[in-house]
This record gives sequence, C-alpha cells and structure tokens, in this order.
Amino acid sequence: MLRSSALRSFRMAAWLGWQIESNWTDPFLFAIYSIIKPLAAAGILVIMYRVVSQQAFDTPMFAYLYLGNAFYQYVSAVTTGVSWAVIDDREHYRTLKYIYVAPLNIPLYLFGRGIARFLTTTFAVLIIIAFGVWLLKMPLSLASIDWPLFLVSLLLGTIMLALVGLLLAGVTLLTARHSYYIGDAVAGALFLFTGAIFPLEVLPAYLRPIGYALPITYWLELMRRALVGQVAQAFPTFSNVSSAQLLGWLALMTLALGVVSWAVFRWCERVAREQGLIDYTSNY
Repeated sequence: MLRSSALRSFRMAAWLGWQIESNWTDPFLFAIYSIIKPLAAAGILVIMYRVVSQQAFDTPMFAYLYLGNAFYQYVSAVTTGVSWAVIDDREHYRTLKYIYVAPLNIPLYLFGRGIARFLTTTFAVLIIIAFGVWLLKMPLSLASIDWPLFLVSLLLGTIMLALVGLLLAGVTLLTARHSYYIGDAVAGALFLFTGAIFPLEVLPAYLRPIGYALPITYWLELMRRALVGQVAQAFPTFSNVSSAQLLGWLALMTLALGVVSWAVFRWCERVAREQGLIDYTSNY
C-alpha cells in the first residue's frame, strides 16, 4: 500500500510538472524554444573561449569546459524544479494546503515535479553536445563512450541534485515568494567551485577545499570521463584517482546528503505546519 501510494505520488507529480512546463505554448513553438535556448547558451561560451584563449576547439581544454558547462545545466534545472514546486503550488495555484491533506508522499511529489525540468534539460544537453561534436569537432564519439559509467553517474548525480532541491524546498517552506530563484542562486554560487569550466587548481589554495567538499565536483568529473575518457583524466584535479573511487565517493556523499536533506526538510515542514505557513501567500 505504501509503495503504491509513493509511486502514485511520483508518477502524478511528474505528469503535472510536464504539463506545467510544456503547455504554456503550442508544441511547435515549445520545440523551437527548446532548441534555440541551449544553442544560444553554448554560442556565448564558444565565443568567450575563442576570444580569451585563441585556441582551437579540438583541444582537451575546450572539451573539459564545454562538457562541464553542458552538464552543469542539470544543477540549476533539477534543484530549481524540486524547490520551485513549493512556491508554484503555494503562491500561484494555492493548492499546497490541499496537497498536504491528500494521501501523497510530499518528498516524492516534489521529486516528481522536478522530472519535467530534468527532461527538458536532457534535451538541451543533447543539443549542446551534438553542436559541439558536429560543428566544433569536439573529440567525442559514440564508440568511445563508457556507457555503464555514464548511466550510473547520471542516475546518481540526478538523485544527488534532487536531494539538494529537497533541502532547498524545506527552506522555501519557511520563506516568502522572493525565494523562487533559490535554486538558480545556489547553482550560480557553486559554479566556480565545482570545476565546471576550469580545474580546481586554477582557484587559490584556500578556496579549493570548497570544491573538494561538493559532490557536484565529483559528478562532473565522472560525466567527463564517461564521455571523453583520457581527455578528462589529463587534468590534474583527479588524475591519480580512478573512476571507481570517484563513483564511491559520490555515492557516499549522496547518501550523507540524503540524510541531511531529509532531516532539514522534515524540520522545516514541522515548523511550517506549526506557524501556519503551508497556506501562506505573500501577495507581492
């Protein structure tokens, strides 16, 4: 019974999230928007790299920053998708109080709401990578991809990001609607510390421990290794660490994050119930 209720909560939330994300326009315009947006973002990065480095696009450095930037889009999308559902249901649709009295698993409902952002971001990442391989001659081929490592890392990373989103959703329960950018704010704040566009060695020595403490750093490294293998391992950050070790560290950090996120969300949820914030609307 509990399993069927949890599955129903997740499945219906995923369906609802997709309807909200995609039904704002007709399918043709949505497809055009989904293609143009990631290409524009990739184009800005390509121009910056060309102007600053004056190097070709087939170098290891370009593959490093291009793939890191592409996969980092998941960070903002998944964390915001999960945490934004609180604001959306409480402030916009004003249905959060009804959701709480319904027989739903709230964390799984929030995870389901984040699925739509994950799917649209996956489409964007595929377009960006295809653009890099086809037009920019990035050294990537389907035959060289480590598919088991790629799929396991993507699944584990998605769970990790969803747990970050759950933690932020708990904080959002206690704040007014101006926190609707909290996922984007956190993603932006961590961007420079995760090795997304340059190795951690570029940072001052006193800032590098921040990067090593973030599970996103290990996830991005694993995604690069799965796609471009030796190109990613040529950089010094984790050159002496195997992919299996990185995967183990990411799994342990995700487990620890899950315990912290669950505890924080339940505490924030209890406080929100006691202070009457479940049906709170800030109206500005």
